[in-house]
Amino acid sequence: MTLKTCCIYSTGVFSILVLIAGISFDLSSVFPHIIQALVKEQVVLRNGTEAFEAWENPPAPIYMQFYFFNLTNPAEVLEGDRPAVLEIGPYTYREFRPMEQVSFLDNGTKVAAVNTKTYIFQRDMSRGPESDLIRTVNVPAMTVMTMFKDWTVTANLISAYMRGKNEGLFPTRSVGELLWGYQDGLLKALKVLEPSLDDVFGLFYKSNASNDGDYVFYTGRQNFQDFARVDTWNGSSNLTWWSSDECNMVNGTNGASFHPVVSKNERLYMFSSDLCRSLYAEYEQDVSVKGIPGFRFSPPSQVFANASVNPANAGFCVPAGNCLGSGLLNISTCKQGAPIIMSSPHFYQADHKFVDDVFGMRPRKELHQTAIDINPLTGIILQAAKRLQVNVFVQKFPTFSQTGNVRTMIFPVVYLNESVVIDDASASKLHSIITKQNVVVNAPFILIGLGIILGVVFMLLMCRQKVPESTASERQPLLMPK
Repeated sequence: MTLKTCCIYSTGVFSILVLIAGISFDLSSVFPHIIQALVKEQVVLRNGTEAFEAWENPPAPIYMQFYFFNLTNPAEVLEGDRPAVLEIGPYTYREFRPMEQVSFLDNGTKVAAVNTKTYIFQRDMSRGPESDLIRTVNVPAMTVMTMFKDWTVTANLISAYMRGKNEGLFPTRSVGELLWGYQDGLLKALKVLEPSLDDVFGLFYKSNASNDGDYVFYTGRQNFQDFARVDTWNGSSNLTWWSSDECNMVNGTNGASFHPVVSKNERLYMFSSDLCRSLYAEYEQDVSVKGIPGFRFSPPSQVFANASVNPANAGFCVPAGNCLGSGLLNISTCKQGAPIIMSSPHFYQADHKFVDDVFGMRPRKELHQTAIDINPLTGIILQAAKRLQVNVFVQKFPTFSQTGNVRTMIFPVVYLNESVVIDDASASKLHSIITKQNVVVNAPFILIGLGIILGVVFMLLMCRQKVPESTASERQPLLMPK
């Protein structure tokens, strides 16, 4: 056998071996395990790793934007007309949320920490300074009137005090006061009777430079899919939360051939201290953030639906059985009795009556929806926006002249947009992981393709192989020239 023939047959044998190897690797799930190993390298919380540094002090900038609803017709509202409001904002704050008091537990499988929040005003990203004035409902007064509406003598005394101090239902306050607090005259007067009462009111009073309690997280050491998942909060367990403050992992299930952390057919659960409850989000669509593929999850309308649609919301019907309608959550029980109602901005996904009750409401999905974009391979949050609106339940109280003839309504005060987008450095690292994943996932198919190509080359070489040439005597002509 000549060297040329040997090479041809070697090509054929090699093509078969490569083809068999490619098919075997594809069927054996070897490469999905390699992908998981690549992800595990990146997503375990331990000292000295990039994952730990990013978790302890998130590199992606987080911004909190506030949009206020300025009341333009207070006199008419007191006569029974519907309110007309003008959205004013944003007033933007850079949000810092480092993990503090960090300590590892249970042989490094868990880590305890507190998450301190600090807000720094960003004048260049805001409509105006914090001294801008906003006319809105008097939340402390509305709270006190709600509490004492059935106490005739006390109510009359409070109403007289408010008249003497010229305190109305729709005062004007600065942005800074409404957000972070101001000493309220009515609360100060009541403090004489109840010393434990706090006489300072602010929608986010005591939220700056503070934390909301003790967390215990999983490190991902035992199961990388548990990376940064909350185990307990202030002693409460069995929690699965997402928080918009960090680009952390989200607990998920295996759903595709390469075992992603997040799949399209699952729900993501998140905790919102603003709503005093856990929420869930469902897959909406595929997205791309900075060239990185992701799944978008958003809360469906059932999350804010009436108890008749979603029985899980029955606890927000206060008192029991008194449900306000879809799109609203009454959280007064966890706000010391204040008549605070939460919704999506501009009553997005709420009953249309709430939109019609206030002139100036223009709900738009792209501006007012809460959404989370997650890379399915790693579970890293690529982009997120938590959007919530603070409203006050307003009604007429006969014992309080300050309410005039105001109609019963849900009055919008402010909505927030807390957002984060993965930073460029983290995006670059994630690109590297995804590139490795693409190479590893496609490796079996590359081998199969190479085997097919070599097989075709082998067949072509066999077809082109010439029959051995005849001897010289056999090639001589039959008739020799004379």
